[in-house]
Amino acid sequence: MIEVEHLTKKYGDLVAIRDLTFKVEKGKIWGFLGPNAAGKTTTMRILTGYLPATDGRARVGGFDVFDETDKVKRIIGYLPEVVPLYPEMTVQGYLKFVAEIKKIPSPEIKKAVDRVIDRVGLSPVRTRLIKNISRGYRQRVGLAQALIHDPEVLILDEPTIGLDPAQIIEIRQLIRSFKGERTIILSTHILAEVTQTCDGVVIINEGQLMASGSLDELTASLLDKDGVWLKLRQAGTEVATLFQNLPHVSSVAVENGGLRIEWPKGHDLRDEITRLVVEKNLGLEEMRPLAMNIEDLYLKVISGGGIRK
Repeated sequence: MIEVEHLTKKYGDLVAIRDLTFKVEKGKIWGFLGPNAAGKTTTMRILTGYLPATDGRARVGGFDVFDETDKVKRIIGYLPEVVPLYPEMTVQGYLKFVAEIKKIPSPEIKKAVDRVIDRVGLSPVRTRLIKNISRGYRQRVGLAQALIHDPEVLILDEPTIGLDPAQIIEIRQLIRSFKGERTIILSTHILAEVTQTCDGVVIINEGQLMASGSLDELTASLLDKDGVWLKLRQAGTEVATLFQNLPHVSSVAVENGGLRIEWPKGHDLRDEITRLVVEKNLGLEEMRPLAMNIEDLYLKVISGGGIRK
């Protein structure tokens, strides 16, 4: 759905992004991560047709961003970091105005406004002036303007910035509700938001691609060891020792109410572990592969500890 190939943007001698290449599949929510000034906002502005690139190509929904800009804008909804609101307008008046700008046919405007107001939960404030509603509701208005023309793709730049914890949860749940329905690129500095919302990530630093892929793929590729986390009905030092005595096991540790068992890459001990659980009647309740958390993944990639292009 979104294809970026060797994308570069220069401002004179300053290179904002350099040779970016990544893809986002249809219906997926992809996190867009990187430090401040990494080039995230520049990339999103290029994808939405608001900024030309210096070099490279980008396609959204099969349309070329540079040669078919109008077609791309019809299928993209964009929520910039600073939401473009008019505080003296009512919520429904502003959305009607946006619908007209986006060339929704006049007979369909009321239906489009009603649809997005209902979808993003703006009914309680639809007739109020935007200046008199909370920050959380203003952010919902921003999402509504991005959705008013029913786009296939959403580009969201820091959609939860400045919100309180309750409002963050509400907006996060709203974004998750679009999964499978729309393709989404979500820029955020809240790493927990990525694990709770996104299928995968693109990580950039100093304008260059550092990693791109599903969270499972990236965490697996950057782990120094393989292993599993087990939850058993029986536990204790003696049980841990049983696993420690298996050939090639390098460590066994108690973690989050279960056992973390590690071994060097190149071995797969899951069959042996399962066999031991059954033979000793330890009661297997859960087994899952080890994975890095999103903070570890982000810091390792940004520091250059595993570049994936």
